[in-house]
Amino acid sequence: MKKTLSMFLSLVLLVGVLAGCSGSQSANGSKGGKDIDLRIWSFTDELKKPIKKFEEKNGVKVELTIVPIADYPTKLRPVLESGVGAPDVFTGELAFIKQWVDAGYWEDLSKSPYDAEKLSDQYIPYVFDMGKDKDGKVRALSWQTTPGGVYYKRSIAKEVLGTDDPAEVGKMMSSMDSVFATAEKLKAKGYRMFPDEGAIRWFAQGDAPEPWVNDKNELQLTDRKVEFMDYAKEMKTKGYTANAAEWSPSWFESMDKAVKVKENGKTVETNVFSYVLPTWGLHSVLKTNVKKSTGDWAVTSGPSPYFWGGSWLGVYSKSKNKELAYDFVKMMTQDKDFLKDWAKETGDVLSYLPVTDEIKGDFKDEFLGGQNNYQFFLDQAQNIKPGIVTKYDQQLDTLYGNAVKQYTDGKKSKDDAIKEFYMKAKNAYPDLTVPNK
Repeated sequence: MKKTLSMFLSLVLLVGVLAGCSGSQSANGSKGGKDIDLRIWSFTDELKKPIKKFEEKNGVKVELTIVPIADYPTKLRPVLESGVGAPDVFTGELAFIKQWVDAGYWEDLSKSPYDAEKLSDQYIPYVFDMGKDKDGKVRALSWQTTPGGVYYKRSIAKEVLGTDDPAEVGKMMSSMDSVFATAEKLKAKGYRMFPDEGAIRWFAQGDAPEPWVNDKNELQLTDRKVEFMDYAKEMKTKGYTANAAEWSPSWFESMDKAVKVKENGKTVETNVFSYVLPTWGLHSVLKTNVKKSTGDWAVTSGPSPYFWGGSWLGVYSKSKNKELAYDFVKMMTQDKDFLKDWAKETGDVLSYLPVTDEIKGDFKDEFLGGQNNYQFFLDQAQNIKPGIVTKYDQQLDTLYGNAVKQYTDGKKSKDDAIKEFYMKAKNAYPDLTVPNK
């Protein structure tokens, strides 16, 4: 897996790994010799259990086709264009959601008989906004919200910071200056703040995030994003990390035990204090890799709210089964009984407020020492600004991440790295207005 400091590319890599392990059912018009009533395409296997419930509830047969995320857009697009073997329902994820809501592949759910626009006040604002096209029409909905936090080890917090209380630890990470002050305290005791400097990329937007491209089609490299380059460089230079690149073996290893780090020509062992991950990072990353330190973790806020990943789904605009297709979408995104069970079974943090308002007080996670992380993440989600995602993000995040890495590794000066970023951004998107520097 490619090692990169890309600001948002990592979500694509992780979901690709998870989805790549999933099998797929053929789209040949039958399932176990029985006629198919509904076809669904997705990039993970998370819809398997909901589909089974939907089949039992409605007395229908549903075929699920799973395509690994790396191949998903290229395999799905021609099918949607031709209509041959096309699904009635298909999912999309953060990396390409804004391209797809504007492409016309998903049915307009704002119109009758769906009237999804009336649901706007029943969802986390940024989640509902993400499913709208450029004209404000609802094309896709999501059952989940994926805000992020900082997961840390309670035992280290008590030893070094004097408390393991999430609210108090959060105060020690409320700004980038306080993050670095905390990192210095940890290093003095032999610990490392983060596995690698890429962890802080999620805070590069600050409290007033702006989209990469504004409504005038201008590329915006904000002051906060430029500052991130210096923060990343300082984090690495001062030895506040374990030099364990995201998704690398050492990155996973340092979750549960000490790892070796080279420092001043010597090799030392150190433990990593915290990981910056979203909601799904708890269940799909930490819990699947941590054995020894279960119960020693907690989650708190960083310098600014952020979100990472997420799945949306909608009805294919040319489907001949739109009524049944939307019934499935409604079950996944609006069915109270189903969503209550789903949340309790999976820990998925829901975006549908009528359910979250009812269940949010009942959650405790023993992995997190009994903390109610559900309430924490819902609070974080409400602070995320809608409208910051554009169709350019995936490519620009990758290009900027590469530029930052060139700088932090000492291969280019900051100015040269930025100039190269502008050049590559213009080559990738000739229609953009790029600053002259």
